[in-house]
Amino acid sequence: MTWILTNDDGIDAPGLAALQQAAPQSAIVIAPQAHHSGCGHQVTTAKPITIEDRSITTTEAQSRFGIAGTPVDCVRVALQHLCPSLTWVLSGINAGGNLGSDVYISGTVAAVREAALHQIPGIAISQYHRQDYPIDWQRSTHWAQQVIQYLLDIPLPAQAFWNVNFPHLPPTAPDPDIIQCPLSKKPLPVAYRQERDSLVYTGNYHHRDRESGSDVDVCFSGHIAVSQIQL
Repeated sequence: MTWILTNDDGIDAPGLAALQQAAPQSAIVIAPQAHHSGCGHQVTTAKPITIEDRSITTTEAQSRFGIAGTPVDCVRVALQHLCPSLTWVLSGINAGGNLGSDVYISGTVAAVREAALHQIPGIAISQYHRQDYPIDWQRSTHWAQQVIQYLLDIPLPAQAFWNVNFPHLPPTAPDPDIIQCPLSKKPLPVAYRQERDSLVYTGNYHHRDRESGSDVDVCFSGHIAVSQIQL
């Protein structure tokens, strides 16, 4: 299998480094040069897309390319130019959850959705962050290794992909269970504070509706939420 790794936090993000450690050694990194969190399925069509070969500046075995574009651009450039033989796309590990309706906003998820449009399977991985203590990226790598192997053993229908969310657990907590679950269909919190002539968003992500049995509920309950999404 030929793997590419991408994300929406940028090629220098710690989550991508964590994913590299969990992925096959032959995987090719093709990621945005800059941060594109929340860009959804945005693509670049009105200006040139430059490619920076990062392989010549690193001692790592994997090839690395920085793309001046979005996560979806990265998958398109991979297919058309850098790696037309790719067979799997891994995206992440995003710093923050991509649960329920987040999949429509997330650039992390958009990368594997673009792959699915081209009949290529993919896994989007995100690390929920509670803010009260830092993310342990080494632990995220360990969980990514487990979940990638787990999902490779499950048949994936054509034009479907996996969306995975890791819980944010205390350092002493045991490894979480992997639970397959549907996406939450509840909206994100919508709240604003008025400041003169402007509105400032004040919705609390951590207080969103958990909808029993959904990916939000599973992740917030301390388990790895795995959802299969069909185009």
